Amino acid sequence: MTIPREMLEHLKEMVGTRFVLNHATEMLPYEADGLTEFRSPPALVVLPKTTEQVQECVKTCVRFGFPFTARGAGTGLSGGAVPAPGGVVISLSRMNRILEVNYQDRTAVVEPGVLNLELSELTSPQGFVFMPDPASQPACTLGGNIGENAGGPHCLKYGVTVNHVRALEVVTPTGDLVTLGGARGDPVGYDLMGLFIGSEGTFGIATRLFLRLEPAPEAVRTVLADYTSIAEACQTVSDIIAGGMVPTALEIMDRRTIGTVEASALAAGYPVDAEAVLIIEVDGLPYSLDDQVDRITEICRKNGARSVRFASEESERKRLWAGRKAAFGASGRVSPDLLVQDAVVPRTRLAEIVPQITEICDRHGVKVSNVFHAGDGNLHPNIGYDRRNTEETRRVKEALAEIMAVCVATGGTITGEHGVGLEKVDFMPLYFDRATKEAMSRVRSVWDPTGLCNPGKVLPGEN
Repeated sequence: MTIPREMLEHLKEMVGTRFVLNHATEMLPYEADGLTEFRSPPALVVLPKTTEQVQECVKTCVRFGFPFTARGAGTGLSGGAVPAPGGVVISLSRMNRILEVNYQDRTAVVEPGVLNLELSELTSPQGFVFMPDPASQPACTLGGNIGENAGGPHCLKYGVTVNHVRALEVVTPTGDLVTLGGARGDPVGYDLMGLFIGSEGTFGIATRLFLRLEPAPEAVRTVLADYTSIAEACQTVSDIIAGGMVPTALEIMDRRTIGTVEASALAAGYPVDAEAVLIIEVDGLPYSLDDQVDRITEICRKNGARSVRFASEESERKRLWAGRKAAFGASGRVSPDLLVQDAVVPRTRLAEIVPQITEICDRHGVKVSNVFHAGDGNLHPNIGYDRRNTEETRRVKEALAEIMAVCVATGGTITGEHGVGLEKVDFMPLYFDRATKEAMSRVRSVWDPTGLCNPGKVLPGEN
């Protein structure tokens, strides 16, 4: 689709000529998100600075009949920020101000382009943090976290993004401005904010976020246990939760992931001969943690841990976590493309499912490395491949379909935090029956009556 001259000139006049990109080389970074399997060159990229400019961008797209997609940092892993063919990208990277921090009310008001880590770096000297911490924390934006309902290693104890948002200012798909939620208490009426968060940019564009800050924990203990069997590590996770403890995080990495991380610049000192390592973190009042760590250590050793190591200093703790969060990036050393999966299974089935995933990948001749939020059963089997090799790509997709089916069959679901986007849209029928999908489609049509707001995402048959 060619952008009409009238539309192009209007957008340039509104946001400034330099913030309207219409040359192919300028727009190249916007054709995919972190999942490079899906690519679609936009017809135009607009970078508004204010809520009013976002409203006008949306109204202009609707007036001229162009689909539009909001975009943050593009770190998503499901194709959710990929523009529709011939569509417009509304990039929110210039809306990057922290507008207000009220420590008494434990609230921060920010624009959607603020980086996740930036907020906690500002508030932590005052003893407060924003809890959701996805692996892409240094690069992902808070607006993107809203769109995907992002999680992270510490969501086991503290919950995902929706649990840390008080209110949202939203530009609707028709260009109206509404406020969802309640910045100063529980909202009256329907919980439209809960519906909007995690809608993957299909219900509108959040332009102002009222976020909940939490007191930083007084003390933290981080433990690394290593195993000769990934099943033993998985059983340890189940036993810790069954023992009445809720750690801040329970993360597992398999041997292949360990080797990839240790060969990178962010080597964390993981034992490369282990079949799996388990990172366990607890936090709270200092006097309460020693007993928890003793009980956790006993459970680890009961399940066959070769060694249990404690991070005695903050620098060592940060090193252990830096290695975990570098796992995806380090995989770039192994293959040119990476399919980062995101299925969820019941925690008690981990020891059964992870070997099945390995068997599926072996049977299809593709290499998988496992790193996952074991505490809530959120699996990340990462499959490296070369998308230029059509035969290998076919085998990867066949393995993916089997993995999804196995996870759903064991009582799980197709995504825990990455969203549906384009990647998992065809798997929605595995989990939702026809009546449920139709109900979701009707809700979507109410929010987006023109069908132009990030079309083709989440629901099958919406292209």
